[in-house]
Amino acid sequence: TLQELYLSRASKRAKKITLDPSHTAHSLFELLPSGQRYRALSTRTARHRNSTSDPYVKFKLDGKTLYKSKVVYKNLNPVWNETFSFPIRNLDQKLFIKVYDRDLTTDDFMGSCGVELNKLELENSEMVLPLDDPNSLEDDMGVIIIDICLSVRDGKNKKHVSNFYEFKELVRQKSQLWTGVYTITLVEGRDLPLDGQADVFVRFKLGDQKYKSKSQVKKVNTQWRERFDFNQFPDTSTILEIEVVGKGGRRYEDCYGQCEIDLSGLALNESTLFTHELDPGRGRVVFLVTPTPCTGASITDLVAPPLEEPHERDNMLVKYSFRNSLKDLRDVGFLQVKVIKATDLMAADLNGKSDPFCVLELGNNRLQTHTIYKTLNPEWNKVFTFPVKDIHEVLEVTVFDEDGDKAPDFLGKVALPLLSIRNGQQVACPLRKENLGGLSKGTIVLELEVIFNSIKASIRTFTPREQKFMEDNAKFSKKVLGRNVLRVRNLYRAVCHANQFIKSCFQWESVQRSIISFLVFVLTVWYWDFYMMPMFMVLLIVWNYLQIASERVTRDLESERKGLMEKIHMVQEIVITVQNLLEEIACCGERIKNTFNWSVPFLSNLAFLVLIMATVITYFIPVRYIILLWGIHKFTKKLRNPYAIENNEVMDFLSRVPSDVQMAQYTELSNCSFHSPYRRRKASP
Repeated sequence: TLQELYLSRASKRAKKITLDPSHTAHSLFELLPSGQRYRALSTRTARHRNSTSDPYVKFKLDGKTLYKSKVVYKNLNPVWNETFSFPIRNLDQKLFIKVYDRDLTTDDFMGSCGVELNKLELENSEMVLPLDDPNSLEDDMGVIIIDICLSVRDGKNKKHVSNFYEFKELVRQKSQLWTGVYTITLVEGRDLPLDGQADVFVRFKLGDQKYKSKSQVKKVNTQWRERFDFNQFPDTSTILEIEVVGKGGRRYEDCYGQCEIDLSGLALNESTLFTHELDPGRGRVVFLVTPTPCTGASITDLVAPPLEEPHERDNMLVKYSFRNSLKDLRDVGFLQVKVIKATDLMAADLNGKSDPFCVLELGNNRLQTHTIYKTLNPEWNKVFTFPVKDIHEVLEVTVFDEDGDKAPDFLGKVALPLLSIRNGQQVACPLRKENLGGLSKGTIVLELEVIFNSIKASIRTFTPREQKFMEDNAKFSKKVLGRNVLRVRNLYRAVCHANQFIKSCFQWESVQRSIISFLVFVLTVWYWDFYMMPMFMVLLIVWNYLQIASERVTRDLESERKGLMEKIHMVQEIVITVQNLLEEIACCGERIKNTFNWSVPFLSNLAFLVLIMATVITYFIPVRYIILLWGIHKFTKKLRNPYAIENNEVMDFLSRVPSDVQMAQYTELSNCSFHSPYRRRKASP
């Protein structure tokens, strides 16, 4: 391979070069740790209960991670045999090598060592480096063995170095592309212990992909019936990790057991049933795994986009044509995204520049561009393609600033629903903030095209939506709370307006409107059939479509700036509104409950008699006639008695039933003593 050829040549050159003091001042060196082996790790440092670890190695220089090895599972003497190279401008630095143990939640530190670069020789040298952890009580943390080759990067070998980095970039791009999909169906848990834990859920992990099932009330045989997908990447782990967890409180969790499955040997397009034992006496977990090949994900240059090749476009149009509507219903469509450039980005570095790269996410599929350094107007000119499993998904394009070993800085984000894409049109989208609520600085230029089958998309609409593997934990925000209260208030006002309209018809505020409403009500009730329900919904959709077609309403979620006192009053109003709403809901539910549990015998007796009468009436008289008589009574009540007060008899009855809070506040006379205060004073000496 290109990598092996480059390493052999670099090794030969390194043996012929003698170290010159001028090189350290003016030349660019390259360091090749050519294959690291992790050996003689003490079993006392194993992090797992089965006395094994899942180690991997990080190489750090000047606070930045230069390379991260793959994970070797269940091994205290792992062998990596991985090779990489990086340039060095200053030999007066120290290369840090840190070993970690991969875990489901957080990775455990297993030791580190360092290499002084100015002590290296220009030749291949094998080094045995003992690991050290100042916070560990263990004396022997194991050793790591590496082969390091230091060579001078002069004009003659720059071409080879550039070829190596082109190869590395190609490997990085290929590592993003998935070649298949593991469809996992979590069926149930069997013979789970009925201890104090209230809920139980399951965690799945495949490489860096994670999924957490819904929490279910624990039973002996807890049913989940959930299905999700993990992408299969080349040269990555195929070990599926499963953990069943019981949750008793907000923070307390109890692990019922873990198991691991190697998915590499499963047959394609065939479902395999797994039933794995958990810890002794703690039950089993049952799930299905179906590996399927996947095509459609790619990263190419702008000069050769896939859909601009005539044969490729024709194949896609045929694949998602009407005649193939019932083939592979999970493959809905194909998306092509051209990431052209971004302009006027936010400066994230101290030099007034940024190192931007772009991340594209469609559901749980994620691809990213290369990084362009020291610019606010990057031009990526890359083409990404995604398989579409749900036409209702949203493409999220996020621009980050690379920050070395630290987490990347957020620069901007856009969210584009697939159904809103206009094929072949180049659009300049203004970047938004991380919560998509307001505008950030800069724009990104994209060109999108989506091809999909409408029949498959329609069928997919009535199936469960795919959940995201990694979602941020919800945090309290007064802005979000205020927005949600406002949304609920708007819905409540819409219901109130509809209720007010109905009352105005009963009150005969407009004679023409009341007559029309009365005739529509009588005819609808008299000739009512079930088909009228969807017919009314169709009429409502058509009416709203005509309203939208006549005037487009623009939505702006960015609220206006408010002063400090206005914000304080807004928070107070929100808290009071939520408090009153929760009180009304709780009171209504408690009054209904207290009606049936004889908290107030008189009201329960009254409800009992009314329900008996309603049972007899509905048995002998059809419901259609009862509704018709009720409507005629409501419409003619104002005509018969102009001064009648509009009311709701059911709500009037419930208002007399006390809630639980009122029941606790009231004083029961049976618990009171009936002695007179006058006699009590007289009896006292």
